[in-house]
Amino acid sequence: MPAVSKGDGMRGLAVFISDIRNCKSKEAEIKRINKELANIRSKFKGDKALDGYSKKKYVCKLLFIFLLGHDIDFGHMEAVNLLSSNKYTEKQIGYLFISVLVNSNSELIRLINNAIKNDLASRNPTFMCLALHCIANVGSREMGEAFAADIPRILVAGDSMDSVKQSAALCLLRLYKASPDLVPMGEWTARVVHLLNDQHMGVVTAAVSLITCLCKKNPDDFKTCVSLAVSRLSRIVSSASTDLQDYTYYFVPAPWLSVKLLRLLQCYPPPEDAAVKGRLVECLETVLNKAQEPPKSKKVQHSNAKNAILFETISLIIHYDSEPNLLVRACNQLGQFLQHRETNLRYLALESMCTLASSEFSHEAVKTHIDTVINALKTERDVSVRQRAADLLYAMCDRSNAKQIVSEMLRYLETADYAIREEIVLKVAILAEKYAVDYSWYVDTILNLIRIAGDYVSEEVWYRVLQIVTNRDDVQGYAAKTVFEALQAPACHENMVKVGGYILGEFGNLIAGDPRSSPPVQFSLLHSKFHLCSVATRALLLSTYIKFINLFPETKATIQGVLRAGSQLRNADVELQQRAVEYLTLSSVASTDVLATVLEEMPPFPERESSILAKLKRKKGPGAGSALDDGRRDASSNDINGGVEPTPSTVSTPSPSADLLGLRAAPPPAAPPAPAGAGNLLVDVFSDGPTAQPSLGPTPEQAFLSPGPEDIGPPIPEADELLNKFVCKNNGVLFENQLLQIGVKSEFRQNLGRMYLFYGNKTSVQFQNFSPTVVHPGDLQTHILSGLAH
Repeated sequence: MPAVSKGDGMRGLAVFISDIRNCKSKEAEIKRINKELANIRSKFKGDKALDGYSKKKYVCKLLFIFLLGHDIDFGHMEAVNLLSSNKYTEKQIGYLFISVLVNSNSELIRLINNAIKNDLASRNPTFMCLALHCIANVGSREMGEAFAADIPRILVAGDSMDSVKQSAALCLLRLYKASPDLVPMGEWTARVVHLLNDQHMGVVTAAVSLITCLCKKNPDDFKTCVSLAVSRLSRIVSSASTDLQDYTYYFVPAPWLSVKLLRLLQCYPPPEDAAVKGRLVECLETVLNKAQEPPKSKKVQHSNAKNAILFETISLIIHYDSEPNLLVRACNQLGQFLQHRETNLRYLALESMCTLASSEFSHEAVKTHIDTVINALKTERDVSVRQRAADLLYAMCDRSNAKQIVSEMLRYLETADYAIREEIVLKVAILAEKYAVDYSWYVDTILNLIRIAGDYVSEEVWYRVLQIVTNRDDVQGYAAKTVFEALQAPACHENMVKVGGYILGEFGNLIAGDPRSSPPVQFSLLHSKFHLCSVATRALLLSTYIKFINLFPETKATIQGVLRAGSQLRNADVELQQRAVEYLTLSSVASTDVLATVLEEMPPFPERESSILAKLKRKKGPGAGSALDDGRRDASSNDINGGVEPTPSTVSTPSPSADLLGLRAAPPPAAPPAPAGAGNLLVDVFSDGPTAQPSLGPTPEQAFLSPGPEDIGPPIPEADELLNKFVCKNNGVLFENQLLQIGVKSEFRQNLGRMYLFYGNKTSVQFQNFSPTVVHPGDLQTHILSGLAH
């Protein structure tokens, strides 16, 4: 047997530990432990009273057995009895046993609280520290209720020893984190702030931790700490490594306290006092200057301590976001770390620069490192560093570098780790939408995105491209041509088929003039993908086929043959079967005019916040909104339907046809279609349902009686341009001001035409005696069939 140490005078404990270590098997260990437990139990239940030394030894053995993973169901009372001992070693073992083994709901808590109360009142600093450590370790609510009012008094008492103050501050911090409502805010809060001026650095460190936690919920109670924190930080930063000998870590004076002070200052805005602010700026500049100095030691501990202060300083500079010089210097300093050999420093530099990129003062400085960041995205071996590089590229993107960044992210996407591909896809989609000046580039980017990483392109992404193409007349033809070419690839992702089916169904007529993309070719191309797709995609393609019958009558027979096939009419999936039956019947029964009306082009989608951005926020988690929104840059840019949803004007209840125009506020129709007596040249498809009645309640009669010129308001700024749109469009807004919106929808078949006027009430009150009038030359009166309703 090897020599046994005395183990702090407890030879029996040392022998027991040695026996356990010498056990050859788990069974031998359990046998030895059971033997010892039986011996301890007999000693505790014996007639002979145990002295303090024996209790301490046996309680220590029980504690060791518990730490080995065995349950202990006795000995708790003996440990509580040790708390009343006047010997430090016995009291220490008692508190240690209670801190580890006693449950917060134990019946012994009251006895323990009485012993703790006696030690706190003893004024013996050693015993007081043991009691405070036990309160912090147990941290039960009952203990908090018993001592939450006493600990602040001990903390700010003038006669408390430094070690007691330090323990009291950390104990109070533990209780506050466990039960914030138990820690009362009172006059002690102003006194605890002054502990920042304490001579003992340990007390200051503990006090800073406590104040940082308390001020997050009660900032006004601790706002005086800012000037004291700046003063203390200034003394530390300007001191030499020999001035704080006991708190100097590898030639860096008080690094942990400096970091805590910098974090405390981040809880408040920049100081209003010019002298305090100037002193703080001087401190920050000193830290940045020291970062440029050659290291005083080659050991990693020195660089870690030095860089910890530097990164926390940069975090404070970013938090203030008010000192352009410091922000640019911070960015340049971080730029030096981007190529550092330490992976952790590269990661932290990229992470901090992501935040710097959102500042108007440092954004341009961040952009100068774009080549280094792109290189990191390509060459970094650590996936977390590559992800931070992608985040930084996303944050530094603007109109000047959007195409370069998007192309690099697309190139990286081909080899990116599977865990981050979806996030990269979302970011590429957002950047392409936000900074697209050329809409054809946006379409190319999204289709390329689907080609490269189709499995990671969520519904939000391809929904969004459909919305934008639908809302932009100038890109619809290009989108149809591009998606047609993409579908010709032998291997085509299903999301591409979905996008192609929708776009060709809506705008395939724009490319039908080219023999290479004639209607039969478009149909055969889409139908060649049909059997490879899921049920949802097949349902979409069936809708595309019925739209083809409307757009291209020459494909009617072919498509009806497909719909009539047994694989469709008797499909096992109810959705596909129902669509096939209904579309076949519709194409067979409905007239050309009815079919044209039912299957007319989709109206523009209403403007709303991009669902892609919302999904990225959810994926990044709480606290990521500011970095993702980045509303500081390009605030006046016209994003592609990507702005915040405008507040809709208050209008009367719209009828089912009110969305045909896709106006910003859907107006109710003022002119229903021609009556049935007008003949069957144009079928009245809007008269099937009952006329929608205004749902607004009664309003004062004076609301619109004799309105003055100032009540009407001028037309909106773009009103003069609205009329020009009708050169190329049949539908749109004809006139709009603060009160009224007039929309036009027209349809033409050879020499026949039909026109609807929609009057939208944009106010919160009902129009009185509103009556539109159609003025036309007398010769045309007999040829125009008009029906007006209010």
